[in-house]
Amino acid sequence: MTSLFSKYSNLTQRIIAAFIGAILIVTGLLLGPWYYFVIFLLICLITQLEFYKLVGLDGMIPLKTFGTFSGMVLFTLTFLVESGVLDPKFYYLMFPILAGVYLIYLYRKRVTKPFRGIAFTFLGIIYVAVPFSLLNIIVYHSGEYTFEILLGALLLLWSNDTGAYFAGVRYGKRKLFERVSPKKSWEGSLGGFALSMLMAYTLHALTEGVFSLQEWFMMAVIISIGGTYGDLVESLFKRSIEIKDSGRLIPGHGGFLDRFDGLLLSAPFIVAFLKIF
Repeated sequence: MTSLFSKYSNLTQRIIAAFIGAILIVTGLLLGPWYYFVIFLLICLITQLEFYKLVGLDGMIPLKTFGTFSGMVLFTLTFLVESGVLDPKFYYLMFPILAGVYLIYLYRKRVTKPFRGIAFTFLGIIYVAVPFSLLNIIVYHSGEYTFEILLGALLLLWSNDTGAYFAGVRYGKRKLFERVSPKKSWEGSLGGFALSMLMAYTLHALTEGVFSLQEWFMMAVIISIGGTYGDLVESLFKRSIEIKDSGRLIPGHGGFLDRFDGLLLSAPFIVAFLKIF
């Protein structure tokens, strides 16, 4: 796919890829729960495989197949339980499945440091699969499938990324976290925050009754901060293994981990906000 976009500038590639991706995701959300399930299961699958591939570049040997399988089971179980298809007691299936990680390494003879592999196998599940699984709680927050909150959260995240990118390119001077990400600036972060707040106001006007204006503003604050730190965490991860992008699947953006890093850290805070406040 990258070769098809190679004749365009990086900015043009980013815009085209973002537009296509947004159309696919929004369409899936609008069409209904099973379309949403398939699309986000695939995104979770690709992102987790990407994570394990990168960990392998650093000399670690996680259980790529079994770890990804566990992540897919967790996402599926969460969806089925939250949608009411399965009883919550089926969550307990995850414990024996995850215990299988230890048993597999027990019988692997050529692994010199098995607990490093165990740790990174679990990290792939915790860092990628758990946040994506939490999205199922968001879409079933009201007890039935409602796409508005998740769609709103994604629009806020995309607004934050867009505002940060353009404000950073145009006005960025003061480094936000130079040790981890030299290109990110305070000006870019403020631009992202401002655009996400504007999107929150727009969402309130378009989705009457879903959230109050104050609640949409709170979501914007959570996602702006969570998205920025999610990006920095992923930058820290990439810097530790000395790579620029997590992959090349999305022209102009890198890999799926690059594109959804903000969502990975925002999702737990969004769920906490919905369930507690």
